[in-house]
Amino acid sequence: MKIAIFTDTYFPQVNGVANSLKRLTDHLEKRQIQYQIFAPEVEDTPAYPNINQFFSIPVFLYPECRTALANPKRIKAKVQEFNPDIIHIATPYMMGLYGLFCAKRLHIPVVSSYHTHFDQYLEYYKASWLLPVLHKYLKWFHESTERIFVPSKETKIKLTELGFHSLSIWGRGVDCSQFRPVAVNQSIRDKYGITEEYIILYVGRFAPEKDLATLSSIIESLPESWNKRVHWLLAGDGPCLPEWKRKAAVRKNITLTGYLKGVELSQVYASADLFVFPSTTETFGNVVLESLASGTPAIVSNSGGVKEMVEDGITGRICPAKSVEHFHAAIIELLEQRAERNMYGVAARKYALSQSWESILDSLVGEYEEVIINNRDEQRIYA
Repeated sequence: MKIAIFTDTYFPQVNGVANSLKRLTDHLEKRQIQYQIFAPEVEDTPAYPNINQFFSIPVFLYPECRTALANPKRIKAKVQEFNPDIIHIATPYMMGLYGLFCAKRLHIPVVSSYHTHFDQYLEYYKASWLLPVLHKYLKWFHESTERIFVPSKETKIKLTELGFHSLSIWGRGVDCSQFRPVAVNQSIRDKYGITEEYIILYVGRFAPEKDLATLSSIIESLPESWNKRVHWLLAGDGPCLPEWKRKAAVRKNITLTGYLKGVELSQVYASADLFVFPSTTETFGNVVLESLASGTPAIVSNSGGVKEMVEDGITGRICPAKSVEHFHAAIIELLEQRAERNMYGVAARKYALSQSWESILDSLVGEYEEVIINNRDEQRIYA
């Protein structure tokens, strides 16, 4: 099997799509399956094998991501040279359109994956008037492919209600050797000058669609008797970071770490007492699964794919979306009850251990094979 993957984001960029695709290509190499990546150029990044890059510009809503502007004939020639059995389109931007163009022109089976609720994002950017156009475009785009991979049951239900067909769940796994409970709390405290009794962690993009307004309210209005005992460790980057730097300058119990990866990231997860993630727009929420693998209970909203990972009262707490009061109650309850919090952490780790990348990606490869075989059978019928 040979697979061509078209995407507007890829490693070493830091986001859920790029991370998932890097996991996929690592798995393909392990299984000795040939692949080629077609992606935009990113400045100051090293060249990687099996990747074809093209001139690019920043993406609307995601300026840290880029979309390619290239000659379709040049891309088509590269695809013809590789001669893939299937094309997987990971994003609906320009690279996705190039991939769709090549698939149709070269009669190659094509599948797509849906990663982001762009319609919900528009509400946070005060662009809801674009919703009808966006829905029409996304439906046309994904329905032009033979199978649409979604990351969660919640996403599948939502797209089914919007009239999408041929939906299949491609879940996400977690590396439990990287993210695990380890005794590094003191080193993290020393590094960031944390003296408060408890550490509460947020990891994610600093952007409106992550419902940072709710996170801010949770921090600001937590009873002062508790805020004196809590240090908020916030990891990530994005357009809202300058605003949060101003908050951190006023509140001395907030530390902004910027983007973290590798050992540094796994250490902050393992050092935290709780993970708080109020976002309502997640199709999956990789950061929640990373927290659970680290033995850190997660407190999340009851909207989006994150609620499928957290078992309320077992591995964390699920709160009504945007309800600051419910988030406060969950935080205080778990901080007060150390034994209960520890039991949540053990259950969280146990759940994460069942979510291996290997089995999930083997299932995805199996679905590639199904699409390829079905396509060959159809060609024989109409031959």
